[in-house]
Amino acid sequence: MFLLAPEDVKRAMSIDAEQQISARVTRRFRASPERVFDAWLDPKTARKWLFAKAAGQIVCAEIDGRVGGWFYIVNRCDGEDVEHVGEYFEVNRPHRLGFKLLVEKHAQNFDRVTVDRSARARLRVDLDQRHSTELRGRCEAHRGMLERRPRPAR
Repeated sequence: MFLLAPEDVKRAMSIDAEQQISARVTRRFRASPERVFDAWLDPKTARKWLFAKAAGQIVCAEIDGRVGGWFYIVNRCDGEDVEHVGEYFEVNRPHRLGFKLLVEKHAQNFDRVTVDRSARARLRVDLDQRHSTELRGRCEAHRGMLERRPRPAR
């Protein structure tokens, strides 16, 4: 039988404590900051790239892009629907967008996502997660999402 010393019990217990894990993805666009920002809130544009996967199809994109507003986006991939739901806590066009995100298929807690525009239309997406064991995979998914993002409609 294996027993932990009292000091090791404290360390083992702290591993289970809530942790915040952060990731950052940055990309530069040639479009104006307003067009890039609006691509996050316009359902017709967002359904072309937001949470889209190459092998999937966005079958529903509803967005109420205001503080306290919500979004509901469904990606169908291999016959399975993956729902993305969230609520906006900050909408400061064209500088900053903040929302809580839940993808129940992949997580049981809301993630906090901040989209921040800096000089020269650089876009930074910060993702803060709690209790996550899939940070690397989700960070890569967000990076891929930004790579697939089409030019905003003119």
